[in-house]
Amino acid sequence: MNYTGREKKDSAVKLPGWRATVLFAILLAGLLGLVGRAVYLQGIHNDFLQEKGKQRYSRVIEVSAHRGMITDRNGDPLAVSTPVESVWASPADIRINDTQDAKLNSQQLKQLAQALGMSVKEIRDSLSDTTRDFVYLKRQVPPEESGKVSSLNLPGISLQREYRRYYPAGDEFAQVLGFTGQDDSGQEGLELALQSRLAGKMGSQRVIKDRRGHIVEDAGSLNPPRPGSDIALSLDSRVQHLAYRELKLAVQEHQAKAGAIVVLDAQSGEVLALTNYPSYNPNNHMNVSAQAMRNRAVTDEFEPGSTMKPFTIGTALNLGRVRPDTVIDTENGVFTVGNRKIHDTHPEPTLTVSQIIQKSSNVGASKIALSLQPEALWQTFTSSGFGAHTGSHFPGEAIGKLRDARTWRPIEQATMSFGHGISVNLLQLARSYTIFAGDGELMPISLLKLDRPAIGHQVFSEKTAAELRAMLESVVLPGGTAPLAQVAGYRVAGKTGTAHKLDGGHYINRYVASFVGMAPVSKPRLIVAVMIDEPGGREYYGGQVAAPAFSKVVGEALHLLNVPNDAPLDNVTPPPREIVREEV
Repeated sequence: MNYTGREKKDSAVKLPGWRATVLFAILLAGLLGLVGRAVYLQGIHNDFLQEKGKQRYSRVIEVSAHRGMITDRNGDPLAVSTPVESVWASPADIRINDTQDAKLNSQQLKQLAQALGMSVKEIRDSLSDTTRDFVYLKRQVPPEESGKVSSLNLPGISLQREYRRYYPAGDEFAQVLGFTGQDDSGQEGLELALQSRLAGKMGSQRVIKDRRGHIVEDAGSLNPPRPGSDIALSLDSRVQHLAYRELKLAVQEHQAKAGAIVVLDAQSGEVLALTNYPSYNPNNHMNVSAQAMRNRAVTDEFEPGSTMKPFTIGTALNLGRVRPDTVIDTENGVFTVGNRKIHDTHPEPTLTVSQIIQKSSNVGASKIALSLQPEALWQTFTSSGFGAHTGSHFPGEAIGKLRDARTWRPIEQATMSFGHGISVNLLQLARSYTIFAGDGELMPISLLKLDRPAIGHQVFSEKTAAELRAMLESVVLPGGTAPLAQVAGYRVAGKTGTAHKLDGGHYINRYVASFVGMAPVSKPRLIVAVMIDEPGGREYYGGQVAAPAFSKVVGEALHLLNVPNDAPLDNVTPPPREIVREEV
């Protein structure tokens, strides 16, 4: 078909001239906007581009602080932090199975998982959030694992120096020291109680990474870490070792459930040993039972039994109601209070006050207690530290049970005189005997090494304390309940205790055997408290179960501390065929 020239001209589309003008204006405005933005970013707000550029090659990572060391009183290390490596990655820098330079392919991912002892899925899950700049793949890896990871030279995978806690003495100090978690913060024991002093302050460091995501170390430190403070405890590693050894032997020999020992410096109030059995290894505590972790000497309450009798007798002595030679009618071992009867296993018609302690008469202690006002006895118990914290600041410390005197019935006042109806922890009990070891003062105790002895508060007069010390010395002599507590070359004094255990509010035929004593009597240096929980053998009395452990610990500890003898080396008398058993 043919078209004329006119037809061709009519078919052409005519565009309005203003459209070209508008298009040009839009393009010009866009160009001016880009120029303006460039001027703003590069001239006025140039730190924006610099920051974006840094994010391409720079990272700020945390730098772990060195945790303070815990030592014993002689400077021997008990808890130290050793350097270890942790494996970390930057998910933002890693693209798994893509075409970028910084990547991990399937083969590399498998190699990394094998080196760390992890599954490929665990690695993938950790790296799945690509908005994160930092994630740990595995904390505190052994040197052989960190070496394998380093040799792989994988993009975006780096090692970071951290610290892992190590406990050289293992199970001997386990419950008292506790342990730290993966972030090196205290989780149990003194590690938790002293966290604010032991923990350092984390630092931060800027690192540079290359195009493959590898970290260039030492690119510059922003904030150096601040190490934690070293702390010296009052504990003596030598005394702790022998206390743990003898406690373990006693628990095993008597087929007991558990046990604990506390050793105090009678002159300063410092705790020289505090140990429990069974125990655990704090260097590997992942699968340890809660029972093994319990610091029974501080967190467990028990009825102290006859170890409370000196406080009852001391109250009467201090008030002038009796003298050591005062004769008490013990009614042939049976005393009725209300509709309840109190018995003595070894009935006597009469006993002096001293003999009531020596032979551990429940009847004698009850009659003396009931001759006193309840408030007077309660005041003695309170002033002796019962029903209150010891001041050790140990996490989870039990305060025991001591009810208000206004609620006491006569039978309760009588039974509390020989340690029933009141509960304590072993550290409380050991501390209370500082009253008898000194001049009648209750000493503060400390788990930290002291520069000078603490100052106590008066409970009994100096005369009363000396009289009670003499009575307690008779306990370990023939005719007393604890001849097995004697120590060659030293005069010792103490008190046995045996108490039924409570279960659901009822007494059952399981027992706690205890002994608390001091040596040398001429100038007491050590107080040792031993508690054996549920002895399962033929013997379950404190004089047979706990007193021998006391003897061995005190004898060796006094030699370790170079304490002079105050008795001949042959002062130990053979135990009688039938040892007087304290009343239960």
